[in-house]
Amino acid sequence: MLVGCCASMIDPSFDPIGVECIEPLAEFGYDYIELSLSHLVPMHEDFCSAIVERLCKSKLPCLACNNFFPATLRLTGPEANLKANLAYAETAIQRASQLGAKKIVFGSSGAKNVPSGFPLDKAWTQIRDLLKQLGPIAQKHNLIIAIEPISRPESNIVLTAAEGLDLMQEVDHPNIRLLIDYYHLRTEDESESIVLTANDAIHHVHLATSDGRRFPKTIDEGMESFLQNLRAIDYRGGISIEAYTNHFYLDASNAIDCLKQQPKATK
Repeated sequence: MLVGCCASMIDPSFDPIGVECIEPLAEFGYDYIELSLSHLVPMHEDFCSAIVERLCKSKLPCLACNNFFPATLRLTGPEANLKANLAYAETAIQRASQLGAKKIVFGSSGAKNVPSGFPLDKAWTQIRDLLKQLGPIAQKHNLIIAIEPISRPESNIVLTAAEGLDLMQEVDHPNIRLLIDYYHLRTEDESESIVLTANDAIHHVHLATSDGRRFPKTIDEGMESFLQNLRAIDYRGGISIEAYTNHFYLDASNAIDCLKQQPKATK
């Protein structure tokens, strides 16, 4: 398995994209970095070219981008503007492709959370219709958009992996797939067996401890069951640590050692 890191969570007030983590993560032995797409979109072309140069020099690819839509855009509710959201997404997908990313994470709870009083079924339809139109755009750029279910209290729609799987199946496009985040899975008290149910629908994984959303120092029983189920379906995609830390260098170094000791998928 490939182990990466969602670097935008390391020091979001100073480095909301995560670029300052490129060289340290490469040194620690991470396979890739995951950068914040919504923070990259407004940046000048020269800035992004400099990031690509740093990635190439460090030999650490950016295989995925998270934070697809900024909270300033409305994806649900009466103010949602499908045309404007698609225009933004086209630009964002092009930027992700420029970085060499193969996957974009569609969590974006700030953008997709349902406004008070707005019907959940209508909001679901808005999200589904957006994804139906994003599928061909992602396909054009050879990218996968991975639906990320986000637990309460961060989100109020598409909370569980089972719901994410339902949404993916309704969209029914090969470039719209599923992400499972272990932290959100445990927060919603969802069984790790959803991994076996979803199987090859899973194209990306996020990982953090269920207690405090931290870098793992050891593999506890719940996380081991989760990883074992991933091995059972021969999952070979990326596992990005998406976690908070007060001691980045120590925690990131320990976590990669911990995860790299896990048995590998055989597929």
